[in-house]
Amino acid sequence: MSVLPIVAIVGRPNVGKSTFFNKICGKRISIVKDEPGVTRDRVYASAEWCGHNFTLIDTGGIVFNNDELNKSIKLQVDAALELADVIVFLTDGKEGVTALDLEIAKYLRKTKKSIVLTVNKLDNYELDLAYEFYQLGLGEPNAISCEQSKGLGDLLDEIVKWFERKPEEEDTSLKIAVVGKPNVGKSSLTNKILGFERVIVSPIAGTTRDAIDTPFIHGEKHYTIIDTAGLRRKRAIEYDTVESYSVMRSLTAISRADVVLIMIDASDKISEQDIKIAGLVHESNKPSIVIMNKWDLVKKDTYTSESYLEKLREDLKFMPYFESIFISAETGQRVDKIFSLIEKVHANTNKRITTGVLNDVIREALSLTPPPSVSGRRLKIMYATQPETNPPKFIFFCNDQTLVHFSYRRYLENSLRKAFDFSGTPIKLYFSDKKEEE
Repeated sequence: MSVLPIVAIVGRPNVGKSTFFNKICGKRISIVKDEPGVTRDRVYASAEWCGHNFTLIDTGGIVFNNDELNKSIKLQVDAALELADVIVFLTDGKEGVTALDLEIAKYLRKTKKSIVLTVNKLDNYELDLAYEFYQLGLGEPNAISCEQSKGLGDLLDEIVKWFERKPEEEDTSLKIAVVGKPNVGKSSLTNKILGFERVIVSPIAGTTRDAIDTPFIHGEKHYTIIDTAGLRRKRAIEYDTVESYSVMRSLTAISRADVVLIMIDASDKISEQDIKIAGLVHESNKPSIVIMNKWDLVKKDTYTSESYLEKLREDLKFMPYFESIFISAETGQRVDKIFSLIEKVHANTNKRITTGVLNDVIREALSLTPPPSVSGRRLKIMYATQPETNPPKFIFFCNDQTLVHFSYRRYLENSLRKAFDFSGTPIKLYFSDKKEEE
């Protein structure tokens, strides 16, 4: 899965950033009011232009002073800029270049990011008013009017040009994202795997704010491990801080990972948030391993591990395919076993079944348990094929896809999993109508 480019909108207060954001996203998400400082936190949403999908971030107006509110906004803007692939620097054409615009331009040049200079509020498209913005030293100014929706198409064309640049070198390493609640031991596991203190480890929850990529070699294979910020409950996130950027970065890490390690604190009860994080990974169609950390702190008897797994299987019944392992990142107990599981689930998500073998399994499944009839009609499956991997995708050609009951879909998935090892990875089943051959 490719990662969506991120576009951040920045500028001084009251230049129309939220209006621009709402116009591009097609819905009123940011509060728009004719007074400076209304947008105090960042907002982000998905947007699309001419087949290019991207994430757009709105930010509060930058003011360089020591006021507590402005310092908080500056932190948010810094976080947005760190995430951004492209920066839209929005200015006010009616007011012209201000001292603050010059200061912001100097600040943005230090980011070394792609910057699209934009002059807003040119309601009558007075292009001559945009010329003075050349003095900001950021290239050609793009004249627009958000209120009148003028110039937006040309501006978006300019923005998406930056998405089409080819990367200097393709990274072929196997990418492992480590996700979980704060303080479950993600950084400790990362450090144990790497063998040195790459990530700061602290008993204080939330020490890791960003996703940190570290390439390494295990055996003779190249990997990149991505340690992410802890994902807290949404209502626990204070939106006047940079933490929601950390959530966004964690979700991005999941999307670009080849395998995701879902970490749970085994010394504590499995929480609702643990289940939600696993759900995010499942919905992203990523192969995963559930890692129960801090197993050395658990009082055990003969049945402790099986009892824990039984509870976990019940809580994660929406992803019964998960692989799991009990470890201690602190002592290193069974940490070395994680790599064999990573290789296993990665191989399983890339597994391809030949059409002949696949249809032998499907015919046997149909014979053992024929589809139930619906209103006197019965589902007939002619044949199946696997067009894609990562995750494995199967298409069943049938007489009427509306006759596929969810319970029979689950039966077919279970039949595939029984015949082939797809542990650790989701598989996708699709049904397509096909006329029966006469």
